[in-house]
Amino acid sequence: MLPATFKLCAGISYRHLRNMTGLRRTAAVALTHELEKLALVGPGPSKWINQVRRKSILLSSRLEEKTLNDIEMSYIKQGEEALKKSMNILGDQDGWKTEIVMENGDKVLSKVLPDIGKVFKLEAVVEKPLDNVYGELVDNMEKMGEWNPNVKEVKILQKIGKNTVITHEKAAETAGNIVGARDFVSVRCSKRRGSTCILAGMSTRFGGMPEQKGYVRGENGPTCMVLRPLAEDVSKTKLTWLLSIDLKGWLPKSIINQVLSQTQVDFAKHLRSRMASSSTALSLC
Repeated sequence: MLPATFKLCAGISYRHLRNMTGLRRTAAVALTHELEKLALVGPGPSKWINQVRRKSILLSSRLEEKTLNDIEMSYIKQGEEALKKSMNILGDQDGWKTEIVMENGDKVLSKVLPDIGKVFKLEAVVEKPLDNVYGELVDNMEKMGEWNPNVKEVKILQKIGKNTVITHEKAAETAGNIVGARDFVSVRCSKRRGSTCILAGMSTRFGGMPEQKGYVRGENGPTCMVLRPLAEDVSKTKLTWLLSIDLKGWLPKSIINQVLSQTQVDFAKHLRSRMASSSTALSLC
């Protein structure tokens, strides 16, 4: 298969074939797949394979960008901006105030930032490998309403490239309807940096999802979840969730703060239950 792949890549060196964007993308993707297979075979020239593979992945992403229109590219930039701002906030360790500390070690902290307001940070450990947690939060994000009672529905409105999606989320009312039904339209960006996975997002405008009857359209972001293997035990995942949200409406700040910090604690609890039930279901198959 590899010789055929190199023939395909060599073929696009001819000018009349090089102008065929689809063929170039096919060649880049095929080469990436073959190099990944070679890297898994065992001892050998792994260094140059990894170098060529990285360049092939970069070429493939660049070719993909060329097929996107200006609006789609603006969404990608919004997602990357949310990721950058979120990581800058998390990178500053000063000024965080403890809101909640649970017996299991889960902790919610808060901080007031200029131009953003109060943000919340959840720190928790999920006793499952990173890939499992990532798969649940990203690949299965539309199923979140099945296991998180604070969420009615998450729907992907549009996928843009490999790492960006536009979503519509419906939040459930709080107990006693203290906070009524809210919905959000967000751009979400997922990135992997070594063993760290970052899921970032912020509110955006999307013509196909105007304000919905019965819901107050809230705003969120920059927000992100950072997943890392736990240093002491890589079979577990360290979850850090930065939450920045404006629920809109006439709500006392004391109620908003209580609701948001409790939402984060509840999320960690429900995520653990989901991961445990998923493992049980797989073991029975």
